[in-house]
Amino acid sequence: MNRDPARNVPNRDLLRVADLDSDYQQAVKKNDSVTMDRILADDFVLITGTGKVFTKTDLLDEAKSGKYQYEHQEDSEKTVRLWGDTAVVTAKLWAKGTEEGKPFEYKLWFSDTYVRTKAGWRYALGQASTRLPSAT
Repeated sequence: MNRDPARNVPNRDLLRVADLDSDYQQAVKKNDSVTMDRILADDFVLITGTGKVFTKTDLLDEAKSGKYQYEHQEDSEKTVRLWGDTAVVTAKLWAKGTEEGKPFEYKLWFSDTYVRTKAGWRYALGQASTRLPSAT
């Protein structure tokens, strides 16, 4: 985890954003639209590696529909960087589950941008790579 070089202790904002991003991943896994709504900024945008763009409403509607059922929605190799009121989480995501009953499994890299607001940290922008090649 990144540390505050001036104090050589974990920076509370870095830890808060890391925890919030983990909370978001778990909310997606559970199709928990209430938690997703709390974390996502109202003007949130996700851009996938194929160029698709999703809004907050799109993601909340998808969660409510139950179209995706996740067995895994975990990340690894997480790094959190902080610049004032902006934080970026970069990690590798492993997703496995079903989409309308059809199995899927993939890994990809993502960067999630969080901004500090009067109401606290909010997830404002997500960018995802294309799916990584499967290991043989």
